[in-house]
Amino acid sequence: MGDRDQRPAPQSEPATGPRSARDGAPGRPGVAWRWVLPAAVTQAVVLTVASLGYGWHRDELYFRMLPPAWGYVDQPPLVPFLARTLASVADEPWAVRTPATFASAVSVLLVALLARELGGGRGAQALAAWGYAFSAMPLMLGHLLLTSTLDQAFWLAATLAAVRAVRSRDRWWLAVGAVAGVASWSRLLVVVLGLALAAGLIVLGPRRVFRTPWLWAGGAVAALLAAPNLVYQATHDWPQLAMGKALAQNNAGEVRSLALPLLLIMLGPVLAVVWGVGLGWLLRAPRRHEVGFLVVAFGVLVAFTLASGAQPHYPVHLLTVMYAAGCVPVARWLATRARWRRAFGVGLVLNAAFAMVLALPVVPLGVLGRTPVPALGPLVGDQVGWPAYVEQVAQAWRSVAAGRHAAVVTSNYGEAGALARLGPALGLPTPHSGQNALADRPPAADVDTVVLVGWQAPHVADLFARCDVVARLDNGIGVDNEEQGAPVAVCTGPVADWATLWPRFRHLD
Repeated sequence: MGDRDQRPAPQSEPATGPRSARDGAPGRPGVAWRWVLPAAVTQAVVLTVASLGYGWHRDELYFRMLPPAWGYVDQPPLVPFLARTLASVADEPWAVRTPATFASAVSVLLVALLARELGGGRGAQALAAWGYAFSAMPLMLGHLLLTSTLDQAFWLAATLAAVRAVRSRDRWWLAVGAVAGVASWSRLLVVVLGLALAAGLIVLGPRRVFRTPWLWAGGAVAALLAAPNLVYQATHDWPQLAMGKALAQNNAGEVRSLALPLLLIMLGPVLAVVWGVGLGWLLRAPRRHEVGFLVVAFGVLVAFTLASGAQPHYPVHLLTVMYAAGCVPVARWLATRARWRRAFGVGLVLNAAFAMVLALPVVPLGVLGRTPVPALGPLVGDQVGWPAYVEQVAQAWRSVAAGRHAAVVTSNYGEAGALARLGPALGLPTPHSGQNALADRPPAADVDTVVLVGWQAPHVADLFARCDVVARLDNGIGVDNEEQGAPVAVCTGPVADWATLWPRFRHLD
C-alpha cells in the first residue's frame, strides 16, 4: 500500500468534501453522515438487545450497592453514581447499561471523525465506523457498565480535540482540557493519556504547541474540573496509588504476558492489519511532525501497561486511533481494487461475527459451559450464575440465622453485590466484604456467627473457634468463573472482637 495521500483520491473514495471556513485545516473532507451514523445506531440497537441476555456483571452489582461519596478507594464517583441512579429507576442490567451503550455509540462517531480529521473521505470514514463498531473491545465495553466503559468516548474525544488543536486552531486545547477533566470523574488514568500525548509532542512535535497559551489554559481547565477528585485523593492518602500497586501485585505476570497479544485481538485480527498500516502511515513524511505524536503516545501507553502490570487493556483507545489512521490509506488502496475490496469485506464480516460471539450473549446459556467462549471472552463468565449462587448462600443462611447474631461475609465485591441485589427476596441481610470500597463496613460488634462465602474462607478459618464448609457454589451450567466451586462456610466463635479481626478480611484487588 503506497503513501498516496498527496495524490487525488479515486472517485469512489473522495478525499475532500464541503468544508466550512471555520474548520481551519486544509484538506479536511466533509463528514460522511450517511455511512457513519447508521453504524453508530446499528451498534446501539445491537447492544440494547444484548443487554437483555445473561445477567448482571460483577462490577455492575458492586457499583449499584456503593453508597454516595466523592470518591472510593478504587475509583472516582461517576460510574457508581450512574449505576446507583439508574438502578433506582429500573433495577435491571439493561437500565444500568444505557450509559455504556451511549458511550460506545458515540465512540463509533468519534473514530470516523478521527479518520476524517486525518484526511479520510467517505470510504475511510465508513470503514472506520463499521469496522470499529463491531469489533471485540467496543462490543465488550459497550455491553457492560465498567470503569473503562466511558473511556471509549472520553479518550477518543480528547485525542480528536488534540489533533484538531495541532492541525487547525489552538483553541481546541480548551476542549481537550474539558474532556480530560470530566473523564477524571470516571477514571484517573486519563492523566496517563495526557502525559502520553505530551511525550509524543515533545519527541516528534510540533513543539510550537507548548508556546501557545491555549494549551496551558486547557491544562488549567482540566485541573479545575478534576480538582474534587484530586482533593479526595490527597485527603485519603492517595488510595488510587495503593490500588494500582495491589493490582500489579496480583496481575503483573498475567498482564505482561497478555498485553502484546491482546493488541492483535482487541479489535480483531482483520482490523489489526489496518491499525498496523496506520502506525507506519502516521510516521511517514510529511505527517510525522504533525500527527506522528499519536504513535509515540500509543507507545508510551503500551510501555506503561507493561511496566505497571495493572491491567492489559490500557492501550486500547489509542490503538483505536491507530486504526482510524490506517483507514485512510487502506480505503484509498481498496477503492481501485474490487477483488481485494470484496475479500476485505468478507474479512470484516467474519471479524464482526467472532467479536459478537466473544462479547455478547450470543451463545445460549444452557450450552455456554460446553463452549470455549467463557475462556476466550474475559467478561462472559462474570455475567452468569448469580441467582444460583445466591440461592445456595440463602440455604446456608437459613440453617444458622435463627436465634443467633449472624452476618454474611463475602470474599469479593461480586459476591457481595449479587447478595445485595438478589438476596433480600430470599431473606438474606445486607452482606459484608473486605474488598476495596466495601471494607469500610465491618460486621456489628455482637456478631458471633458468619456465613463466609468464597475462597477467602480457608485463609481466615483460624479467626473462629469453628468453621465448617456446608456447600460449594455451583452455577449449574458448567461455566468456570471466579465463584464456581468456591466454599460456603459457617464459622462460629470469633476469637477476638471485630475491630481486631476485620483487617484480615480487607484486601485491594
